[in-house]
Amino acid sequence: MQPADARRLRAVRPARPARELTAISADGARLHVEVHGRVDDTAAPAVVLAHGWTCSTAFWAAQIRELAVDHRVIAYDQRGHGRSPASPACSSDALADDLEAVLEAALAPGEKAVIVGHSMGGMTVMAAAGRPGFRAHAAAVLLCSTGASRLVAESTVVPMRPGRLRTWLTKHILGSRAPLGPVTPIARAILKYATMGPGSAPHMVEACARIVHACPRKVRYAWSNVLDLLDLDHGVRELTVPTAVVVGTADRLTPPVHARSLAAALPHCLGVTELPGLGHMTPVEAPELVTGKIRELVMTYPQADTYTQVKEGA
Repeated sequence: MQPADARRLRAVRPARPARELTAISADGARLHVEVHGRVDDTAAPAVVLAHGWTCSTAFWAAQIRELAVDHRVIAYDQRGHGRSPASPACSSDALADDLEAVLEAALAPGEKAVIVGHSMGGMTVMAAAGRPGFRAHAAAVLLCSTGASRLVAESTVVPMRPGRLRTWLTKHILGSRAPLGPVTPIARAILKYATMGPGSAPHMVEACARIVHACPRKVRYAWSNVLDLLDLDHGVRELTVPTAVVVGTADRLTPPVHARSLAAALPHCLGVTELPGLGHMTPVEAPELVTGKIRELVMTYPQADTYTQVKEGA
């Protein structure tokens, strides 16, 4: 790695949280939660970040650093990922339970937040869309590089025509039990091909590789089976809050066909932003744009009025 890339890599390392919490999910699963930024300022708008498969709170380093200046930023590790212990329960319902638990633990009663989900984090949002706990806290949503169903069938990781063979091969590649091993040049090249755009900077590839390779093999395999069978089309229709969608045109894991399907089904879609040449890791590949989308949602759908009324007993 070149010295310039090493400096850039240091810039995307996670910031130290101002506060750490443990949220307890419906089945007793413990979830590591970080709160960054203006944690004691009740007027500071809240943003909740849900990461994707094989990732962790570290994935949101760029968004956390920028938003923490004037927001309260809440990021959590999905069960089995990062610092959240693994659980035998792996399902879309468990993801929804976990998000509700995080919202309850990190937000005041009635407090609204902009909720952002990337990949499996977006699926988490869709799974929770009809839940009372989600609806009580969601002001608006940003879905990044995600889909609701047919994830394996629509993936273009295997460069061949759509059909049963491609679907079978994709399922076995993404659902492999093999350990990923150390982050080597070959490992970085494979990860870049599968998850990032061809023009991704080396420091971005390195950051994503370190995060993904840190995910335990058993956790990666267990959640791959959930994603293979996922069908959250009903959840999309229940996601009634204002929702924006972002996708990279070179996304092989959740190609733009998913984003367009979401836009057609969402009750209050704010539009789809397609990012030319970018892959699946949009918050890392286009940090300024994703952070800007979050700020736009915060400014357009303010949360302070509702929270203030609740606090004052209105």
